[in-house]
Formats: sequence, structure tokens, C-alpha cells
Amino acid sequence: MPSHAVLATVADQPGALHDLTRVLAAHQANISYVDIIRHRDRDPQIYVEFSTEQPLDPLVAEMRALTAVKALDSTASFAKIYGKRIVIMGGGAQVGQVALGAIAEADRHNIRGERISVDTIPLVGEQNLAAAVRAVVLLPRVRLLVLAGSLMGGDITRAVEEVRAQGLRVISLNMAGSVPDAADLVVSDPVQAGVMAVMAVADTARFDILRQEKRRY
Repeated sequence: MPSHAVLATVADQPGALHDLTRVLAAHQANISYVDIIRHRDRDPQIYVEFSTEQPLDPLVAEMRALTAVKALDSTASFAKIYGKRIVIMGGGAQVGQVALGAIAEADRHNIRGERISVDTIPLVGEQNLAAAVRAVVLLPRVRLLVLAGSLMGGDITRAVEEVRAQGLRVISLNMAGSVPDAADLVVSDPVQAGVMAVMAVADTARFDILRQEKRRY
């Protein structure tokens, strides 16, 4: 079904989200993503991505007529603007080098019509990293995780196994610890790891990470 997105500015009161989703359900729309954006000095906003085969204009008009809605605009979806996401986490120096390769490679594909964005988070500590790995699958549009560091194991390894079981692909730098054994692919050069991460998710690249599974480079 055709996909759409709307951004509604609403009154800060109970029931605003319910009112919007009720209209979508009445128009047989399937909601794929919802985000609530709260501001310190102005009214909150609700962003909704959905798909429907019914005409969009009557649906939007009905939303605008809701009492709780102060303004509503149709907008491009995050998938169209930001596209697929790659998340890089670990030690700051290694994360920076992986990002260098990923951003350069993403630029090459994005000018050919792709939409690939790169997110980074320097983190230290087993529990911090394990929690961050588990949380990646809760983020929208994330297609691949790169773990960049010099030593990772223990609960981080268990977290990697959990997210891989949920379908997330994981690339690890060649480091001490048990994380490399749990990852889909191990790459020694951090810049090359970033390049290969982008190639693995790009439709404009001929690189199948499944064919490289459990290899080390």
C-alpha cells in the first residue's frame, strides 16, 4: 500500500494520540511508526507513518478537524528522508575511523538514489555497551550494527547473540574478547569495516553479508 506521513501539532492533553489513531483506523490505515516530540516552549507534536489504499485528502481533513489538533501537515517519511540506518558503537577512536569509511561509502551510494544514514555513539563499560546493543533493535530503520573497540565480551556477547536472533546484522572489529566470535563478520581495518557495513545494506551494491558470514578480514 502507498505509504504516507503526517506531523500534527496537538494540545497537551489526554486523548490526542487516541483521536489521531482512531481516524486512521476508520480509514483502514496501517500505522508503521509513531513518535511524540515534546518541546519546552511550545505545543507537542505527533509524527505518524502509515499506509493506506484509500484517498489521503479526506483522511487528512478529518484529522485537521479534531479538537486536539492545532495544525497538521503531510510530510515525507523518515524512511524516504533518512532511509536505512547503520549504528556504530564502542571506543571513540575506533568509532570515528569506522564512521570515516561508512560516511564516505554512504555518500557514494546516496548520490545514486540510496538513503543511508550513519549514527555513532562512543561508549565504554560492559553493561553500558550491552544495554546499547539490546536497545538498537528498538530503533526504527536500523539495518546493521558495527561494534568498534579493542575488547568486548561477556554480556555484550550475549546481547549480540540476542539481536542477531532478531534479524539484526552485526559487524565487529577484530578485537580481544568473545564478541568477534558472535558477530556476522569480523573486519580488522576500521575504515574498511565502515565501507563494508554500507555495502551490506545498500541496494546499489553487490555485497551479500550472508555469503561472508563468520569470515574474518
